Amino acid sequence: MRQRQTVLSARGVAVLVVTFETGRVARAYVEETQLPWPLLIDGSRTLYRAYGMGRGRWWEIWGLATWRAYARLALHGHWPRRSSGDVHQLGGDVLIDPAGVVQVHHVGSGPADRPSIESLLRVLHESGGRV
Repeated sequence: MRQRQTVLSARGVAVLVVTFETGRVARAYVEETQLPWPLLIDGSRTLYRAYGMGRGRWWEIWGLATWRAYARLALHGHWPRRSSGDVHQLGGDVLIDPAGVVQVHHVGSGPADRPSIESLLRVLHESGGRV
C-alpha cells in the first residue's frame, strides 16, 4: 500500500491503521515500520469485534499461506520478527466512503489473507473515487 500512496493521496483516500497493541509495542511498530499513516489503538478490541475480526485457529495463523507470505518477505530482505502480542487476533481491511457506507469489508483468515492493493484501487475506481 505504501508504494501506491501517491495514487491514494491523489484520490483523497485517508488510510488509518488500527491495532490492539498499546504503549511501547505500538510505538515500536510505528518506528520500526516508519508508518506513514495515523495509528489508532483499539486496546479493548471493540472495533475488531464490531467488524467480525475474532481469533484465528492455529492452522489459519500458522498454515501454508502464512509461511509462503513469510518466504516472500524474506526474499525481499524483510525477515519476520517474533511477535510480543496476540498472534491469534485476526485483522482485516475496511474501506468506508465519505457517507459512512462500507464499500469493502474483508476479515482475514490469517496473517497472509489480505486483499491486494489493486483490488482495493479497483473498488475505488468503480465507486467513482468516492471511497
